[in-house]
Amino acid sequence: MGDESCVVGSAAECDIFLPHEGIDGRHAEIRLGEDGSVLLEHVGTNGGTYVNDRRVDRRVLAAGDIVRVGKCELLLQPEAGRGVGSVLTDEEEEAFFETKVRLHRTLIQRIDLRRLDDAALRTETERTIRGLIRELDSDIPPFVDRELLAKELMEDSLGFGPIEDLLSDPEVSEVMVNRRDRVYVEAEGRLSLTDKKFLSDDQIVNVIQRIVAPLGRSINEARPMVDARLPDGSRVNAIIPPLAITGPTLTIRKFSRVIFDIGDLVKRGSLSWEMARFLRLCVEYKRNTVISGGAGSGKTTLLNILGSFIPTTERVITVEDAAELSLPQEHLVALEARPSNIEGKGEVTFRALVINSLRMRPDRIIVGECRGGEAVDMLQAMNTGHEGSLTTIHANSPLNALSRLETMVLMSGLDLPSRAIRDQIMSAVNIVVQTQRFADGSRKIIAISEVSDAEPGEFHLVDLFRFEQNRIDENQRIVGDFSWTGVRPRLVDLLRGRGLDIPWGEAG
Repeated sequence: MGDESCVVGSAAECDIFLPHEGIDGRHAEIRLGEDGSVLLEHVGTNGGTYVNDRRVDRRVLAAGDIVRVGKCELLLQPEAGRGVGSVLTDEEEEAFFETKVRLHRTLIQRIDLRRLDDAALRTETERTIRGLIRELDSDIPPFVDRELLAKELMEDSLGFGPIEDLLSDPEVSEVMVNRRDRVYVEAEGRLSLTDKKFLSDDQIVNVIQRIVAPLGRSINEARPMVDARLPDGSRVNAIIPPLAITGPTLTIRKFSRVIFDIGDLVKRGSLSWEMARFLRLCVEYKRNTVISGGAGSGKTTLLNILGSFIPTTERVITVEDAAELSLPQEHLVALEARPSNIEGKGEVTFRALVINSLRMRPDRIIVGECRGGEAVDMLQAMNTGHEGSLTTIHANSPLNALSRLETMVLMSGLDLPSRAIRDQIMSAVNIVVQTQRFADGSRKIIAISEVSDAEPGEFHLVDLFRFEQNRIDENQRIVGDFSWTGVRPRLVDLLRGRGLDIPWGEAG
């Protein structure tokens, strides 16, 4: 670096010009400090900046550090004959962190930081922080940047503390606080450890309180777990000691403002156009469909897309534990279960909403996720004139999905023999779509199966489409093929009976 600073980004005027997708016009800035140190700062609004595969906001770089911006990597090397300047040692970084902890403790003794709605709080907090830095200047190590210290204390004291910028980063889909010094994010399907740290366990609890208090919820030793939805649709789960042994934990699954369509999934390699066409026909011609898969495998995204295929002339009722669907239909009623309030009153269960939805004259019922006794009501709806219903379930295979439905029916207390339950499931469910999240972060439909009644009293499925993994390429990406198995779906016979000729097996 010959100059004092350089800008990295996709804008033509940037010093390091990287015209690639996922990189902001001004994405990051690299500056030389007065002492010769090299400081990297993320200045973009989209994506993230990584150093040695750890997401950072700002960091003093050392020789050999690899900076990743989008899909591009930059290697920091000293110029011939000179070093990269002084870099904070591990001991100095620890001293900087301890200084923040000490000042933060003093700050919360002087200001009630819980008064977040007070318009004057930010001004008062900044004034107090700068006063503390001046007052305790002799106790602050000389290598500590006072401006940086003030800025980080402001971030730690207000809003959501060190995870504030992670929540505003559109590239981040999930934020996971395992403990105060272990904050992970999911971005583009991959998990990575960030350099974020909370100052203390109390700070995590305070952030959790700031999140759930406006929702009428609370968390304490008597109620050490909370599950809630933010106004923007993001899902929040928190659990604190004594249940969380390593300290308070917080998981936030951000609500995506980007609405995907089936074409987006095809472009991402989640399925083929032939499979997309088949699924669309299944929805349009009222095949009861269960989307199965593990956590984070894309079930809700796929459910939202399939739900968008429902004709606008039909009345749609959606039932969710926490609202995540965003369907385009105008003739739509969205229902969301409600937990009990602080006094333990006012709960409306998921199953109660499913039962109530049957009284609302639905053409279609979409149940966000079957997890318990509501499965029996969903199956009865599918068997009594509400064809074309959709739901998701946590399961590792299509056969496992049906077995889990059987278990859920038994959980409802229904006293029926297993054979009768299985027959009801097989008559209700037509199609099972299996999703999977792979090690490279990609999400794919690995099977589309049709429920068969070839063996009464026993679950039997036939694969119609499959994904076969072939290899892992040089970028560690999964490579494989989607294919039709050659089995003709019953849907084809149904459509031909209505005068539609579908030459299945041909893409298009």
